[in-house]
Amino acid sequence: MSNFPSTARVVIIGGGVVGVSSLYHLAKAGWTDCVLLEKNELTAGSTWHAAGNCPNFSTSWAVMNMQRYSLDLYAGLEKEVDYPMNYHVTGSIRLAHSKERMQEFERARSMGNYQGLDLEMMAVSDMKDRYPFMETHDLEGGLWDPADGDIDPAQLTQALAKGAREMGARIERFCPATGVTRDGAEWIVHTDKGDIRCEYVVNAAGYYAQRVAEWFKPYGGRTLPMTVMSHQYFLTEEIPELAAWTKENGRKVPLLRDVDTSYYLRQDKNGLNLGPYERNCKAHWVTPQDPMPEDFSFQLYPDDLERLEWYIEDAMARVPMLGTSGVGRVINGPIPYAPDGLPLIGPMPGVPNAFEACVFTFGITQGGGAGKVLAEWITEGQTEWDMWAVDPRRYTDYTDQDFCDQKAMETYGHEYAMHFPHHVWPAGRDRKLSPVHDKILAAGGQMGTFNGWERANWFAKPGDDTSEESTQTWDRNGPWALRVKEEVEAVRDGVGVLDLPGFSRFNLSGEGAAEWLRGRITGGLPKVGRMNLAYFGDNRGRILTEMSILRHGEDHFTLITAATAQWHDFDVLRPARDAGLTLTDHTTEYSTLIVTGPNSRALFEALETKADLSFGWLTHQAAEVAGTPCALARVSFAGELGWEIHAANADIPALYDAVIGAGAKPFGMFALNSMRIEKGYRAWKGDLSTDYTLLEGGLDRFVKLDKPQDFPGKAAMQLEKQAGSKKRFVIMTVDAGDQDAPYMSTVWHDGAVVGETTSGDWGYRVNSSVALGMLRADLAVPGTEVEIDIFGKMCKATVQPDQPLWDPQNERIRA
Repeated sequence: MSNFPSTARVVIIGGGVVGVSSLYHLAKAGWTDCVLLEKNELTAGSTWHAAGNCPNFSTSWAVMNMQRYSLDLYAGLEKEVDYPMNYHVTGSIRLAHSKERMQEFERARSMGNYQGLDLEMMAVSDMKDRYPFMETHDLEGGLWDPADGDIDPAQLTQALAKGAREMGARIERFCPATGVTRDGAEWIVHTDKGDIRCEYVVNAAGYYAQRVAEWFKPYGGRTLPMTVMSHQYFLTEEIPELAAWTKENGRKVPLLRDVDTSYYLRQDKNGLNLGPYERNCKAHWVTPQDPMPEDFSFQLYPDDLERLEWYIEDAMARVPMLGTSGVGRVINGPIPYAPDGLPLIGPMPGVPNAFEACVFTFGITQGGGAGKVLAEWITEGQTEWDMWAVDPRRYTDYTDQDFCDQKAMETYGHEYAMHFPHHVWPAGRDRKLSPVHDKILAAGGQMGTFNGWERANWFAKPGDDTSEESTQTWDRNGPWALRVKEEVEAVRDGVGVLDLPGFSRFNLSGEGAAEWLRGRITGGLPKVGRMNLAYFGDNRGRILTEMSILRHGEDHFTLITAATAQWHDFDVLRPARDAGLTLTDHTTEYSTLIVTGPNSRALFEALETKADLSFGWLTHQAAEVAGTPCALARVSFAGELGWEIHAANADIPALYDAVIGAGAKPFGMFALNSMRIEKGYRAWKGDLSTDYTLLEGGLDRFVKLDKPQDFPGKAAMQLEKQAGSKKRFVIMTVDAGDQDAPYMSTVWHDGAVVGETTSGDWGYRVNSSVALGMLRADLAVPGTEVEIDIFGKMCKATVQPDQPLWDPQNERIRA
């Protein structure tokens, strides 16, 4: 075993398509001193029994980017590495049974066209031309993806492996990793053949990823959020009718997806392959009676076709020839699922120099792009596209196994579900509750989740329709609309209160803390007793994150960020610990009430508040409200006079009762979103993402290029300042129909796409649909008229001056 490698830059654990793609892309980036460990043969996990479908379709911009890259890579891979591959590009038809589904397709078509994909909407009358064996009488239409098809998963993996080896990377088969230890700044990966010392470790262990993640717990790790689902598909025997058509036409029929019924149907040789995602689905290895085996390589579960009966009958009604031939083979194998059905790609939360590329539900179509993204994370510390949608840090400490199991079952059973803007999925709820949760429910709160925290989206009155069905629409108007309008008007004309548990909250202190922050943020620090917004860039000058900084002393700060950013932003601040500073997370110890509106000062006066209510905007102070200790911060995301009350959890109920008793009307997150859009306030991972630089994002006033500190992105922003930004952030009013512009709607001018929206909503105070977005710089001029493609309908929009639509001079906030 003298040939066994004892050192490497990167060790990848897991030899499925994603692990091998990661090795291939690392080698392509010049990191050839990398080793992949596989306990059996390559593809022995989920890869070998995968169906191998290759769709571009996604309603996630990040995931579509990843899949588009994969298919482009696969098209040239056989020639590049000289390895034979069965890759059939047949095209695919997605079927729509409803107007809402056609709207979803319109959105995906627009996003895909923007990325260079030739997605097309289909009329029912066109479908028989492409797929003559299909019944179409009950359909609304469809979506055509000419680049869809299927690939042999084993051949794909072996081709990537060949390419990686030829570039100098190593693959050790039949060599299970048995554990890891940390030695200084290095990892030691243990195997029965010997130890490998390395800089970076990647968990690409597929459905064994949770087991591998346990090894990292002594070094800051957590239980990896996943569940293993049983996915079945079956292959028919040969169908003479299909064989004859294929011979005559010289091609396969397109892949068919009936997304409303929930299955795919594709040609396999001269038979058909049917794969449903059934509602009455089954998870495996989740009970003590059904333990995960030590090794399940190249194995399957027993057939269970009874579970699929309804789906099989529906598919036979759609394509009658499916019923003319017997079942040839049933595949029932393990597929890993994260709670939202998207993979985990990126830094392992809390663990230095460890990464995850695992829990792939659609590993074949995403494998190529996943390897690219993972290699970028390791070699450059950042990715070309913003990949928050799949970042492992999007989940925090609420994802116990029960949550993961509930969500995986829900997600699997609704694999092709539409994700409507006002709909909230019911499984896995009540993980993190506000101290006044019961009071919010009693007041009619209709709840949503934010990093596991329950917050009211809106407040229903008796008789309002609060059914899940009522939210299954892309339209802005539903049972919530009148209530949201009333909530906004209460804040505009009087005073409202929003219960906001879950703000991510960190304390940073120690000698040199101020100077450390100055070297990280793009702008300046507030004075003691004041607060400001601060931005962290990456080394390209792109927007990494935004934090509110409250300064208590020369070197003592509280940093407050979005609920969902908790683990991400803690990672951004973590290097402060290496500098000998104290960094602590207090997210779960405190909560927040937002009290805002022109009558908010009078409300606090009536409660005999012990604080100086004349303190100006962006100040904070220790205070007492109604005899209860708290901190008051003079700031309002709603764009009205207001304060945030920050207090220990135990003190929130008394404060909430006092504020409600003094006349504040409860409002929810839907109202807050409407109001922040009118102010042009950006939201994290929508308007603020690493897809944009700070200068493109219109955040110039938060960038001090003349300060002495060499903060990340400074050089890149100096160059951009000289050359000029290609895009600019704009606020647009939109002549919208019944829907507001969703994230990544394309913006058009003179027949060409010139930008995209980053968020949109109805502004109740300005009585208009409003979109925030990025526009080609020469068009980012007030008065420019453009069009926004909203679910296939071109809506006129007008670029507004670079100031809030509501209260442009901020007179109401400063009152």
